[in-house]
Amino acid sequence: MTTTNSNNQHDKVLNAMKKFAEQYAKRTNTYFCNEPSVTAVVIEGLSRHKETLGSPLCPCRHYEDKVAEVKSTYWNCPCVPMRERKECHCMLFLTSDNTFAGKEQKIDLEFIKEVRESMSN
Repeated sequence: MTTTNSNNQHDKVLNAMKKFAEQYAKRTNTYFCNEPSVTAVVIEGLSRHKETLGSPLCPCRHYEDKVAEVKSTYWNCPCVPMRERKECHCMLFLTSDNTFAGKEQKIDLEFIKEVRESMSN
């Protein structure tokens, strides 16, 4: 696979994760972080894990064995703490009373890509 095809494939997964995050935030009445770059980095991390591991494993934690963690499903987004108590370690899905909660449930795909590019430079 060429780099262009690889980038195109990743962008498809990235867009799918973006749409998932937006829909999940709306469905759960949660909001993205008031610092949009946090949201962008988390969605990028989820999409990388979705692409490489087959599941959107939480990108904000350290794992000894990512494959085993994916199989256990506990930290696959939305993780168990989020589903059960609306506690998002990544600060992707925040309740309105959280100090870091913004007002947005949407994020621009191009902004996520810009943040990704700025991190790789």
